[in-house]
Amino acid sequence: MNGSRDFQSIVSAFLTAANAFDTNAAVALFAPNAVIDDPSTGERFAGLRGVRDYVERFFVGYHTVSRLISVTPLDHARSQARVDFTGDFGHEIGRLDLAVDDDGRIIRIDADLE
Repeated sequence: MNGSRDFQSIVSAFLTAANAFDTNAAVALFAPNAVIDDPSTGERFAGLRGVRDYVERFFVGYHTVSRLISVTPLDHARSQARVDFTGDFGHEIGRLDLAVDDDGRIIRIDADLE
């Protein structure tokens, strides 16, 4: 892919694990020093413990089902995904800006609602 990562597969793997409420599989996609910054929650989640907390609270806890709308690569290590979220909170369209390391592990997600 001209030196770029397969962001579609990375985002799809995360959403598949989250939709299955498989916290372990979701966390396994992240680098140990990963960060998730999600202003809609008012919190920033750091490290694998933080990623686990985020997935358990906002995907498992809210019975969130996510559908990938699109993925746009921004450069060799970053992409932006649009995602349709449905759960106990209702329905939202959101954005996940992802950064990955050289091994394709997620090192950062900046999440926001549209």
